[in-house]
Amino acid sequence: MDGKRLYFLITAVLLGLVALAHLLRVVYGLEVRVGQGSFPQWLSAAGFVGAGFLSAWGFVLGCKRT
Repeated sequence: MDGKRLYFLITAVLLGLVALAHLLRVVYGLEVRVGQGSFPQWLSAAGFVGAGFLSAWGFVLGCKRT
């Protein structure tokens, strides 16, 4: 396995974990507060879609045969 494929796979796993964290926040309705403000749920829904897409793309690129 060359360095580029390994990079794609490691990045895909990390982004998959980020997507899972966003999904769990939406499912369980957890609140994220920073100082006096809080982040809306829709932001985590968008984060789930974005991180999930990038994770899937990383797996595709990491598993692609050259």
